[in-house]
Amino acid sequence: EVQLVESGGGLVQPGGSLRLSCAASGFTFSSYAMNWVRQAPGKGLEWVSAINSGGGSTSYADSVKGRFTISRDNAKNTLLLQMNSLKPEDTAVYYCAKGSQGHIATMIKDYDYWGQGTQVTVSS
Repeated sequence: EVQLVESGGGLVQPGGSLRLSCAASGFTFSSYAMNWVRQAPGKGLEWVSAINSGGGSTSYADSVKGRFTISRDNAKNTLLLQMNSLKPEDTAVYYCAKGSQGHIATMIKDYDYWGQGTQVTVSS
C-alpha cells in the first residue's frame, strides 16, 4: 500500500525555519514527481512546490519562491521541504502528495495519494 508520512511541523517564530520531511513507501518513489500542498485555516488547498522524479526540476508558488526549497533523496524515499524566513501567512497544514507521473504537474486534483499532513504554525 502507498504510504506518505509527513513530519517536522511545529511552532516557529516569524523569520524562523523548519524542515518538513515526507517518508514514502509502497511505490517506486524515484519514478514519480512529488508535491507539497498546504491548507491554511478556513481556506482551500494551495499548491506550494513540486519536484520531478529525478530531482532535477523544481517549481514553486510565487508566495514561497526564494524562501522554500524542495528536494528529494530517492535512495531514502524521502521528500523534503526546507522553509526559511517563515511568515505568519505560512501557517497551515502541509501535505505531501504523489503525482501520477514523473513530470511536474501543478493540478492538485491529479495527485493520487496524500499524507496525513503536518501542522506548521508561525507566530510570535
